[in-house]
Amino acid sequence: MRIDRVPTVHCLVGEGPLWDVEEQALYFIDIVGKAVHRFDPANAQTQSWDVGQIIGSMALRERGGAIVALKDGISALDLASGAVELLASANHIHPRAQMNDGKVDRRGRFVVGSGDSDIRDCRPYGTLYSLGADHALAELDRDIAISNGPCWSPDNKTLYFSDSLPYEIYAYDYDIETGAVANKRLFANTRELGGIPDGATVDADGLMWIAICEGRKIVAYRPDGNIERSIDMPVRCPASVMFGGPNLDELYVTSIDLALLGQENDGGGDVFVVTGLGARGIAEPRYAG
Repeated sequence: MRIDRVPTVHCLVGEGPLWDVEEQALYFIDIVGKAVHRFDPANAQTQSWDVGQIIGSMALRERGGAIVALKDGISALDLASGAVELLASANHIHPRAQMNDGKVDRRGRFVVGSGDSDIRDCRPYGTLYSLGADHALAELDRDIAISNGPCWSPDNKTLYFSDSLPYEIYAYDYDIETGAVANKRLFANTRELGGIPDGATVDADGLMWIAICEGRKIVAYRPDGNIERSIDMPVRCPASVMFGGPNLDELYVTSIDLALLGQENDGGGDVFVVTGLGARGIAEPRYAG
């Protein structure tokens, strides 16, 4: 196994890595930097888009371009012009809440959560939403402090999702045909790992890989909630993970610059790639709307 820094832009809060198989490129965001970035490993070039607001997550669209989760709704991002246009407003979002992590399910819905923007006095003001192809937002769950890490088992029957404040990862029964959730249960608690559950992905064997922010590690969980393996990272705050590369066997990891927390930075804010894991990811779908 080997961990390398990726020669791309430095972020304040690097999140949401997304490997696009069609383009063979890595997208990721800087939440506080209000930007979407695209790194092309073939030429080590990075392209960036300023979205003008705090951004929680992004996804590519089947029709081209992207969608971005901004303060209180989901917007379309035209990657050619950089224009941002509102698609769906979260009309009943709490005034202190903002959109955070999100991913697309294998029927093209964008599942995204909101959370309290005040991390010093964090309250369960967040909601878990599903954005359909018709741009309608449906509520899946509520009373969430900090939404993170939505991802699905390979058979589409389980949705994993974290509330970072209580250090808890949940599993839901997921109906891929309707997008409905049921039978919410505790999957794992990360307090003993020394950090909060952040961004996550699932590999082809069904292991759920998750960044333990503040815990300096990436952990792979088996479907029964037990830890399969743990990887020590060179930074304290890894933030999210995604398999990429031509064979989907390279784990990209975004991270947070500790200067944002008023501390001396340890190299956080860079993007890392972990190779030699012997695991393969699953190609990410695009939003259908």
